[in-house]
Amino acid sequence: MYTINFDPIFSSGLADALALLGVGLMMRQGLTGTPVNIAALGFIVGTAIFSGSLYLLAASGVRVLGAITPIGGVLLIVGWAALLWSIARS
Repeated sequence: MYTINFDPIFSSGLADALALLGVGLMMRQGLTGTPVNIAALGFIVGTAIFSGSLYLLAASGVRVLGAITPIGGVLLIVGWAALLWSIARS
């Protein structure tokens, strides 16, 4: 069984959740378009894969779950880049 310190996971998850909240507020204000949609999708799917795989890894010890964690990380980076892109465009 793995011993994982969950503090960094919770901290990064909080930042991603706040960014997703910001994306939702942008959409509500009428700032829509491809970059905003990509940001929302990146944050939602990225968080699910990144955090979900780490939680399942910690709970089950199935090592293959660690191999999919970077996919979620890449999607989160895509979400942040798309958010910055949408802010720069507005």
